[in-house]
Amino acid sequence: MQNNACAVILAGGEGKRMKSGRPKVLAQVLFKPMIEWVIDAVREAGISDICVVTGSKREYLEEYLHTLPFEVETVFQSERLGTGHAVMTAAGFLEKNRGKKVFILSGDAPFISADTLAAALEASSESAGTVVSAEVEDPFGYGRMIRQEDGISLKCIVEEKEATDEIRRIHEVNSGVYCFDCDALLNALGRLTKSPKTGEYYLTDTIEILQKDGLKVIAFKAENADSVLGANDCIQLARLNEIARRRILENHMKNGVVIPCTEGVMIGKDAAIGANTVILPSTIIRGKVNIGSFCELGPAVIIENTDIPDNTAVHPAQ
Repeated sequence: MQNNACAVILAGGEGKRMKSGRPKVLAQVLFKPMIEWVIDAVREAGISDICVVTGSKREYLEEYLHTLPFEVETVFQSERLGTGHAVMTAAGFLEKNRGKKVFILSGDAPFISADTLAAALEASSESAGTVVSAEVEDPFGYGRMIRQEDGISLKCIVEEKEATDEIRRIHEVNSGVYCFDCDALLNALGRLTKSPKTGEYYLTDTIEILQKDGLKVIAFKAENADSVLGANDCIQLARLNEIARRRILENHMKNGVVIPCTEGVMIGKDAAIGANTVILPSTIIRGKVNIGSFCELGPAVIIENTDIPDNTAVHPAQ
């Protein structure tokens, strides 16, 4: 495990447009809450010290986190006063982790990967702050990354509503993932001021504070543009599910799993499937599943939390 790093995951969003009555981060992508995708990436990157900032309807999120087979600390953001305020809420957790690096992540952006986190951590070794960016086809609505002349250091992040036409043509955007020195971040958080327009504290303002202190802030570009994707409503959630579905199916097929027709096939993130197994249409595989080689599954069966040995056929009941 990475003893030199910890993580704070922001998960206070209400998800009103989801109309679910539960925190947005509990909306599922391929049968798994979005926040669990983020937690998985953090742990796969070797980081075990995790703090989740909860908000509205926190009891649902806390109940879910208690079902995990490892400990996750939680803090409650009683008021929605911006990303900077959310991280301030976790000041006690940051104090306990002085001397370490801390990742700040969004609990509703499920496609951040362990590889990206590990690479960003390595890149941040000589900087007080690192902002993970991504190159996207349509940057509308995202903060644009403005780099210094060296091409590595970050000059500033310009939000869409404040950008000139020239800046809006930049396709490198803020992913919402940051890596800070804990000590430098704590110092900067104590000097944040409310936006006169919104009354909120913005985490991005810490970049200017660090720079004024003569500290280095860099931008690290993730290879996968999907790192920035999140969901605010059920339409966007469906898009995330389709992206994840196709990616997982393609990975299994690259490893020798035969899926002659992908129509209706859904395979969860935690399924292991042996080569030469055939998955027929409308088959759903979810939970902790281990499937051997030379099996035939489907059509239209549901397989959940089970082990299936080699050379097994699972067909619909007649």
